[in-house]
Amino acid sequence: IMSVKAFELVPAVEREQVMGEKVRINIECIECCGKHLYLGTNDCFIHHFLLEEHTTAKGKLAYNVQKLLHKYLGLKKPVAELKAASALERLIVLCDSNITVVDMVTLEPVPTGGTKLKGVTAFCINENPVTGDAFCVEMAVVLARRRAVQICTVHEDRVQMLKEVTTPEQPCALSLDGYNICLALSTQYMILNYSTGASQDLFPYDCEERKPIVKRIGREEFLLAGPGGLGMFANAEGISQRAPVSWSESVIAATVCFPYVVALDEGFVTVHSMLDQQLKQTLSFRDGHLLQDFEGKVVLASSKAVYILVPLPLERQIQDLLEGHRVEEALTLTEAAQRNIPKEKYQILHKRILQQAGFIQFGQLQFLEAKEHFRKGQLDVRELISLYPLLLPASSSFTRCHPPLHEFADLNHLTQGDQEKVQRFKHFLISYLHEVRSSDSANGFREDVDTALLKLYAETGHESLLDLLASDNACVLADSAPWLEKHHKYFALGLLYHYNGQDSAALQMWVKIVNGDLQDSTRPDLFEYVVDFLSFCSNLDLVWRHADWALQKDQKVGVQIFTKRFTSEEKTGQLNPDDVITYLQKHSQALLLYLEHLVLEKRLQKEKCHTHLAVLYADRVLGLISRPSATDDQLSAARQKLQQLLKESNLYRVQLLLGKVQDSELLLLERATLHGKLEEHDKALHILVHQLKDSAAAEEYCSWASASHDQFYRQNLFHQLLSVYLDPDVPGGVQTVAAVDLLNRNADVFDAVHVLKILPEEWSLPLLRPFLCGALRASVHARCTSQVAVGLARAQNLQLQHDRLKYRGGPILVSEKKGCQLCHNTFSEPDCACLPGGTPVHIHCVAKKTLNLPVEALGATRTCK
Repeated sequence: IMSVKAFELVPAVEREQVMGEKVRINIECIECCGKHLYLGTNDCFIHHFLLEEHTTAKGKLAYNVQKLLHKYLGLKKPVAELKAASALERLIVLCDSNITVVDMVTLEPVPTGGTKLKGVTAFCINENPVTGDAFCVEMAVVLARRRAVQICTVHEDRVQMLKEVTTPEQPCALSLDGYNICLALSTQYMILNYSTGASQDLFPYDCEERKPIVKRIGREEFLLAGPGGLGMFANAEGISQRAPVSWSESVIAATVCFPYVVALDEGFVTVHSMLDQQLKQTLSFRDGHLLQDFEGKVVLASSKAVYILVPLPLERQIQDLLEGHRVEEALTLTEAAQRNIPKEKYQILHKRILQQAGFIQFGQLQFLEAKEHFRKGQLDVRELISLYPLLLPASSSFTRCHPPLHEFADLNHLTQGDQEKVQRFKHFLISYLHEVRSSDSANGFREDVDTALLKLYAETGHESLLDLLASDNACVLADSAPWLEKHHKYFALGLLYHYNGQDSAALQMWVKIVNGDLQDSTRPDLFEYVVDFLSFCSNLDLVWRHADWALQKDQKVGVQIFTKRFTSEEKTGQLNPDDVITYLQKHSQALLLYLEHLVLEKRLQKEKCHTHLAVLYADRVLGLISRPSATDDQLSAARQKLQQLLKESNLYRVQLLLGKVQDSELLLLERATLHGKLEEHDKALHILVHQLKDSAAAEEYCSWASASHDQFYRQNLFHQLLSVYLDPDVPGGVQTVAAVDLLNRNADVFDAVHVLKILPEEWSLPLLRPFLCGALRASVHARCTSQVAVGLARAQNLQLQHDRLKYRGGPILVSEKKGCQLCHNTFSEPDCACLPGGTPVHIHCVAKKTLNLPVEALGATRTCK
């Protein structure tokens, strides 16, 4: 059974090399130190082998074994345990309940003084020593029929006992790490700190029912055989920081080869992951009874032979998992491998595994997970783009990674013609490329990314196509243009031409769409867009070339080419208004709109333009008058425009306009306005009063004509109108009602005394009551206002005098002995000025302002007292 191949079982020492011709020889214990392998057998022999690794022709690891020596210990008992002390070049041997020390090379017993260790049932070496002496070995020893553990040190020439620690029960097995002893008692496991005496019970266990397992697997961490077939982990505090693994209840030995727990039972070797506690591999192995690890080398022995469990490289294991599409397991194993791989190599491996995992999930349509792995793995996005046929530009120099990151030929191979899947893959790539484009990940190959994105947008009709082309982009024109044309994205093609500086090609494309030669409904308002584009186009040749086309399409819209553009006679690249006016002569509506833009919106102060617009307005009005089909509303609107221009503008040629409207009896109001521009107020008032007979218009005329003049001018103009009303020599005689209304409504304008002198004597005072009241009120108001102004002026003058006196203060003393504060010279005459505070200074010093001090001359000369 195998979910991942983590180990290979490689023979090391064959049966014949151990026992020769003897049949009843069994291996009892093993020890490995570098290339040296030691076996203890049941006939009291120690066998010494040299293991040499080599690689077979098929690339597999194998061992060449050379037997160096074997030694009989002379006790006729099995060798129960062997432990190497490489620093001392000694081998610690447990045989017949006694611990002896032999030379690692000659296997000869070494005489040792000090403590004699007899009656020993078990011992272990401290792989995390606390003495700090490199030339001694620390070990813990369990003695028969004693509830205690002895802590000893083995030196080159002696064994020394350091401490004896009592235990609640007789220990069956133990392991030592620093000061911490993990013990399997007869009924339970416990951890004991022999330095502090602190102990922690772990969990119950029956040693008589099955063999206990106590294995140090790392600093202050142990692996124990727990009840119910569980492999339990415990640290020095008695806490399990890892989840247990579920192995067989008949496990007889176990060890750890990170990240795996390897366990041996009666018929199998099982491999569990410490990361997810799952069974990863099972190897059949009969008659196994020894399993130990020696510095990462896992040695397995039956009673007759020795094997090495060779771990496959983690990279290969990870690749096997990825080939089985077991992404999460592969990633977990990759992260666990960090501790065993150099940092730089791990970073490269980790990125590649993330990229491979991303492609696996990509192929399974797990796009969110794939995107995250691509991002973390810093995938060259072109690896992804290359799966989509024809998306990379022809100029791209990209070649796929080798060895490949995935097993897909392209998108067609991946989807097998399923169009729904194809669309899902394309939408994912759009999303991913959009994110890549907004980050720094696309640096160095923006052309590939932007061109691929453009092609996808065009294919799928994505709304972001125009945004891409309207923004800063690196789309390859030679690749993108045919693609846009193929998918009928002609407007977008125009944008692409424009971005690449080919405005002529862009306009040519858009004009064809507007004319109906090409079909593209992207922008229903494309004509307005083209006009707007031309209004900002700096290439005047293009503007003139397409202006006539736009004006023929729609003069009202087409003229915006000129009205939206900045106009200047001097600035290079801008249009001269005179040139535009000349060009628009054949487009009357556009000409009128352009002149309105110049005069009414831009407020261009140019007589020629004002006159031209006024003439066009007048011609329009005269044309409507002569046209029987013209409606009153049309005529009224046209006259309103003309009247407004005639009143507001002061630049047009008045006589020219007056000549155009002189003969029209309908344009009396316009004629009156023109006479007013010529200061011919009598003619204007005559037209308004006697021809037009519109007293309201006459009164409004007086207000308009005097709007920019002083009160006297205004008063004089209203007096003229009153005189017209009171003239008895005109047909109809005196217009009494109009005159009275004028006086009563504008009492504050008239000179009441002058008015009373020219009014007919027969008029009654009640008729003029509003006028007289208004005039009197205005006179009183003017008088009161004048009095208030005089009072305020007097108060201000008084205040100024008060301030002057306050600043002058008391007398200023000046003498020949007293110096000027500014020049430090003495005073030779009594005339002086004062600084604030009363300090005297020379008048000429203040005038010259020789210092940057706030100097305030009081304007008075004082005589020395």
